[in-house]
Amino acid sequence: MLAIMGGTGLYDLPDLSVVKRIQGDTPFGPPSGDVIQGRFYNHDVLFLARHGAGHRLLPHEVNYRANIYALKAAGATMLLGFSAVGSLALNVKPGDLAMPQQYFDFTRGKRHHTFFGQGVAAHVSTAKPVSAALVDWMSNTAQELGITTHRDLTYACIEGPRLGTQAESHFLRQAGCHLVGMTNVPEVFLAREAQMAYATVGLVTDYDCWLDDPAQHVSVENVFQLYGSTLAKAQQVLQSAMQKPLPGPEPEIRSALKGAILTRDAELTNEQQAWLDTLKR
Repeated sequence: MLAIMGGTGLYDLPDLSVVKRIQGDTPFGPPSGDVIQGRFYNHDVLFLARHGAGHRLLPHEVNYRANIYALKAAGATMLLGFSAVGSLALNVKPGDLAMPQQYFDFTRGKRHHTFFGQGVAAHVSTAKPVSAALVDWMSNTAQELGITTHRDLTYACIEGPRLGTQAESHFLRQAGCHLVGMTNVPEVFLAREAQMAYATVGLVTDYDCWLDDPAQHVSVENVFQLYGSTLAKAQQVLQSAMQKPLPGPEPEIRSALKGAILTRDAELTNEQQAWLDTLKR
């Protein structure tokens, strides 16, 4: 089943026919809110607002492990994460959509980056963290609609909540990054640990602050001036894509835990075995 993670401004799905709301805790604490299951055009989907109802959680306050686990426990095998992003490349313009291929982690250790530890040891490959099938599904649909969507980009995830300095923005550009945001790490890596296909749909709102023109620098006010129209484009692409068949499973993602877990089953507690079985589904 496809899950959709709503970012800034996307706190529900218009046209979603709600079947049920899944409430409750996870072994990793509470998720950001209820997981909503419903019918969206031709497919059953799950929806979760990353920042919670009313956008009450800062990026470092989001319980990413609980969010991913709750979606996986509800039946998700694929996840599209919608996010506002700043552009570090002149050709990736505010108002465009962007789907990164790689992620650079510049967070500062405040977030839980893995399901593992505390008696369960594993090392999961994230060399290619994105689902090529999901990216093709969305970006090809955008192309059919004439909506500019960039791909094969690198997303830098910063800690936040403050916006970056110009020195930091230049550093990220020199490091080869094209986009900057605050939420896709550890989300993308936890999705891989849960054997879920993942892709980001980035809504480009600004040029961060690397340009010399202060009028082009990121601010909350500037973000929201453009965000509504960009979100409408992203929703148009999603609605059109949902009228097509979903991408098929990618074996390398659906078997990401095979050979990655070092701890023997005999050493696991019943609780550890239970949540691990959920990740392996």
